[in-house]
Amino acid sequence: MADRVGVIGAGYVGLTSAACLKHLGHEVVCVDNDQSKVDALVRGEVPIAEPGLTELVHDGLNCGRLRFETELAALSEVAVVLLCLPTPQGDGGDADVRVLEEVVTALPGVLASGCVVVTKSTVPVGTGTRLPELLGTPDLPVVSNPEFLREGHAVEDFLNPDRIVLGATAGNRRAAERVAALYDGTRAPVWFTDPASAELAKYASNAFLALKVSYVNILAELCEHHGADIRDVGRLMGLDPRIGPAFLSPGPGWGGSCLPKDTAALLRTAENAGVDFGILRDAVKANARQQAAVVRKIRCAITGGPDGSLAGCRIGLLGLAFKAGTADLRDSPALAIARELARSGAVLTAYDPGVDTVDAEFVQVVDDPYLVAKDAAALVVLTEWAEFRDLDWDRLAAGTGDAVVVDARNLLDPAAVTEAGFEHTGLGIAPKRTA
Repeated sequence: MADRVGVIGAGYVGLTSAACLKHLGHEVVCVDNDQSKVDALVRGEVPIAEPGLTELVHDGLNCGRLRFETELAALSEVAVVLLCLPTPQGDGGDADVRVLEEVVTALPGVLASGCVVVTKSTVPVGTGTRLPELLGTPDLPVVSNPEFLREGHAVEDFLNPDRIVLGATAGNRRAAERVAALYDGTRAPVWFTDPASAELAKYASNAFLALKVSYVNILAELCEHHGADIRDVGRLMGLDPRIGPAFLSPGPGWGGSCLPKDTAALLRTAENAGVDFGILRDAVKANARQQAAVVRKIRCAITGGPDGSLAGCRIGLLGLAFKAGTADLRDSPALAIARELARSGAVLTAYDPGVDTVDAEFVQVVDDPYLVAKDAAALVVLTEWAEFRDLDWDRLAAGTGDAVVVDARNLLDPAAVTEAGFEHTGLGIAPKRTA
């Protein structure tokens, strides 16, 4: 059943939701108070690098079933409105919901009676209980519908979700079913629960992924001490269906717009409830140590020891975004490692397929991966872009002279790298012992 849907917020989640809901057959109006952003979207200029998103926006604009506006009044005739507003990390780790609350208090004079208000933003546990109080009317039922979108796969995840989670009170079950109907074209399983469980499920999912990454990074260090190979260990663990293969590759740490913020918020939620969530707190500490560990590995690979000087040392970086498939630099471990290398005196040149510029003076961004090798003492893979596997390593070696490759993602084929003349160092891979 097609519906008139409103989306408030044209950021990552909001724009993806608006474009995909139109694709599922609904008429969508997306509201954002940033006039310049709205003007650009009306012209078909999509500021987010996400596969398939630009095409969906253009299709929606061309057929007239996707509109972009700046005023909430444009939502007066919608049957469902999705709140896709920023909830950044605030003081002490709590999510800052001031923007969300400000918008919610303005909705009663705008929305038609019976319009379902849906929280898609990641919000503190208990928000589903507080929002009806802010709305001040039973005529606008509230439903929690957390998003589980991966950057770089957001369109794919929205249109092919593994689950639709809807949190509502018993009295709002019909409203939750109306929200479920928005996703009819996806054929995804729908899970109805209470608001608090839906909200906590979002935080719990991201925090668990953070735990898994920190676990495997510590395990990689243990592998190096005992001559084991984390690649084999991870594969063997992943064969157990109770564990699964995802997130079992070591790297420079977890980052981005979600995991750091959501782990902090969940820790704060536990603290407020008097619950000791030490295992998650340790995962956060391990993640901070991982960045220092990668810097130490780079230093050792170049100088031969953990205390060697990097002053004036030219280092080429492959990747700056927090993960492949996105241009997102928010809380990027790659960028944090680059910053620490620069503090140690290294001269940095970086290439990332999704990043054109960086608002930082400590690294020069180039538009050709082969330029990062010029006179470099080391090449460091920090983001898992698949195209890095296919680089011409002989050509890279010709520009570097005597250099090492530190693969902080275990992305490369060590044989191809060493055959080109590089010394290869990965994570959790002990140096091969000769007889």
